[in-house]
Amino acid sequence: MTRFGLTTIALISLCAIHETAAADPKPKSLFNGKDLSGWHVDVPHLDDHPDAPPTFVVRNGMLVSLGQPEGHLITNDTYENYRLEVEYRFASKPGNCGVLAHASAPRALYKMFPKSIEVQMNHTHAGDFWCIGEDITVPDMVKRRGPKENWGVTEGKGRRILNLTDGSEKKPGEWNTMSIECFNDAIKVWVNGDLVNQGTTCTATKGQIALQAEGSEVEFRKIELTPIPKLTK
Repeated sequence: MTRFGLTTIALISLCAIHETAAADPKPKSLFNGKDLSGWHVDVPHLDDHPDAPPTFVVRNGMLVSLGQPEGHLITNDTYENYRLEVEYRFASKPGNCGVLAHASAPRALYKMFPKSIEVQMNHTHAGDFWCIGEDITVPDMVKRRGPKENWGVTEGKGRRILNLTDGSEKKPGEWNTMSIECFNDAIKVWVNGDLVNQGTTCTATKGQIALQAEGSEVEFRKIELTPIPKLTK
């Protein structure tokens, strides 16, 4: 066999390996079970009270949002085209929390919330979208967001977009799985396997990922991100 033939075969093999790897990306845990490496805290209360108790801790191998003082735990890295799977539960009584996709400018809303699309975890409303300086379009917008003249992404505007079903969550104390798929300008959300929301023409396509502290204690035992190769879409 000629040298050219060997080189051609080698190149074909390398391309095949590359395509296989791209089509089968490996999930990456964003939480190591030990500490908050890879994340940083933005809690406004700490500006004037640096010795206040922490809002986010690691306890028994879980990442815990204690709910107070309110703020966010934000990834150091930015991400695009991914599927994020989060397993969570309200530790004692049900309450409020959320996962923020495409987070960017900090404290863009109410001097608290980073610019983002929030995927709501508030008990019985998991999967609602809240527009925080970014926007997204869903089917039946008027029905799910209210009168068009009230829509907006800043304080006092119609920022909430209702999910498709409020019946997908488990009882308080049981573990829920929330999957958030961000690809190009689209976002889809599943709760315990049910598709609960989806939107397109999102005004952001990449950013950091944030977890909220919004008054309720929430335990996270899994925060796993899997890249979505563009070849598969």
